[in-house]
Amino acid sequence: MHAARTQRRAVFLLGGIVVGAAAVALALLADAAQAAFRDLVAWWRYAPLVVTPLGIGLAAWLARRYFPNSQGSGIPQAIAARHLTDAAARGALVSLRLAAGKILLTLFGLLCGASIGREGPTVQVGASIMAAIGRLSPRRQPGLILAGASAGVAAAFNAPLAGIVFGIEEMSRAFDVKSAGLLIGGIFAAGLTSLALMGDYSYFGTTAAVLQGTHGWLAVPACGVAGGLLGGVFSRILVEVAAGLPGAAGRAIRRHPVGFAMLCGLGTALCGLASGDTVYGTSYGEVKALLEQGEPLPQSFGLLKMIATTLGAISGIPGGIFSPSLAVGAGLGVNLSALFPGVPLEAMLLLGMVAYFAGVVQAPITAFVIVTEMTNDHAMVIPLMAAAVIGHAASRLVCHEGVYHALARNYLVPDRR
Repeated sequence: MHAARTQRRAVFLLGGIVVGAAAVALALLADAAQAAFRDLVAWWRYAPLVVTPLGIGLAAWLARRYFPNSQGSGIPQAIAARHLTDAAARGALVSLRLAAGKILLTLFGLLCGASIGREGPTVQVGASIMAAIGRLSPRRQPGLILAGASAGVAAAFNAPLAGIVFGIEEMSRAFDVKSAGLLIGGIFAAGLTSLALMGDYSYFGTTAAVLQGTHGWLAVPACGVAGGLLGGVFSRILVEVAAGLPGAAGRAIRRHPVGFAMLCGLGTALCGLASGDTVYGTSYGEVKALLEQGEPLPQSFGLLKMIATTLGAISGIPGGIFSPSLAVGAGLGVNLSALFPGVPLEAMLLLGMVAYFAGVVQAPITAFVIVTEMTNDHAMVIPLMAAAVIGHAASRLVCHEGVYHALARNYLVPDRR
């Protein structure tokens, strides 16, 4: 009994180390891919009109042909894998082959300018690594997938608390005392590995924004409602497209998925040109520069980033929505700051990020914890909590379920037959 328990703990710790290393590698390679695309745009600004449609079309074809179930963020696949009991069906959603394809095609999408993130893919990669290592302890597969996915979030954002909350609130929707220790152990190992390789850092830098006075607190419900409604609209579009649009449009998408992906790429390129080349990739650099140095973003940034991210998410290529959604929320904060001139811009950005992200995933605790950890701004915890709760409530008026769980049901259909 003791030997079996020790083996299980060793599996979780070993898996966490490998997941942490994979998350760091994906982060560094993603930065390199985006830098290469920026160099291309600097050389010829209109290159995305050619490169982005062709690249996204090729990525969609490769995903369908060689890496099925790698499309999208990967979080719905990890959620579904936890509920599948058939080993083959679970292996079709989390495997080392799928993890390799996820990494390669996510990097390729960023290299072509797609508005996607790397954090969602890190979740599926982490779940796949843990599932593979966990063959030493097959009865613990659901717990291993949960730990791998959560460790992926923790390592990707250098946010261990967010990884724990994400695992409880979003992945499992419950707190399991028996697996809590192993979950934390996996996240600890992944976080320590990331810390050793990357050093200690705040994802979006450090801010010291605070809300003061009645005027400042009025910004909380304004951001919460606006962010939640827009996040709900974004989620609703993704869910409806994934379920299959009715009529001629739906039939055209099903018959010509690669052509549809190329159209999404063209739309992304047009959004990029209209935004002054700010909405390509994760837009992490643009938001961080705004938070830390006050470098301005176009007033159209939030809307154009939302459109570009929607196109990336429905195109059928691998890529996440974590970072792009936070960027959209920051853009919303820029827009709403005109209504609250006395409120620090940094505070408006954080409120917009939390509200929109809570509206997209409908996981309010994860939303405010992850933004708090990413900016190291603990003075904003209470306002961010309020914005997350309001955003979650507003989102449910448009989309009745969080996008990840709604999309996960599509992968559970084979298991019900």
